[in-house]
Amino acid sequence: MIKEIKPVAHIKNAFKDKFGIPRQSGKAKILSTIEFEKEFSSEIAVKCLDGFSHIWLIFGFSKTNGKYQLSVRPPRLGGNKKVGVFASRSPYRPNGLGLSSVKLERVEKGRLIVSGADLLDGTPIYDIKPYLTFTDCHEDANCGYAQEFFNYKLKVENQSVLDGLEKTVKQDIITCLENDPRPSYQTDESRVYGMTYGEYNVKFTVSGDTLYIKEITK
Repeated sequence: MIKEIKPVAHIKNAFKDKFGIPRQSGKAKILSTIEFEKEFSSEIAVKCLDGFSHIWLIFGFSKTNGKYQLSVRPPRLGGNKKVGVFASRSPYRPNGLGLSSVKLERVEKGRLIVSGADLLDGTPIYDIKPYLTFTDCHEDANCGYAQEFFNYKLKVENQSVLDGLEKTVKQDIITCLENDPRPSYQTDESRVYGMTYGEYNVKFTVSGDTLYIKEITK
């Protein structure tokens, strides 16, 4: 009999909308807070965790329609090439579970502060495990079709539009923009996109490999 799982925590951060979230963990060193449910907030549950630099988060894709697909179209392949769901990190999975490795910045009472999470604000966390380099890191691994996008980034112009923001917030927004939040099939250079980050909405256009910030509003 399979035991029903329930969240042990939820993540809190500035990603209020799926558009703009880095497509992989570690791509943006943005801080997030993992708030434990009361049942799991005891210091006993995280004893010795502060001795690890990174952790695994097993989470649930909370903004899908609950349906899965056997084949999906990865965004980085332009949205027109299909691969098997198990050859992707698509949220449309049979059990709706995701896996991300993040850096553990510090352990606080009832919560963890992490960086590099690629999760939407409020995402349920079902389990947390320490990251072990001697088993989890495979330096000779082949990354398949994803390998060619390893160093993919956009050049961000008009950064001065963000000058009124707190320094860390400005850098976080630039990092998200560098990683190109657009679906890869959207290549209309005249289109103005909007990305939400915390209380801000950033408007931008993209031409080739360069992104131009147009304005930022609250």
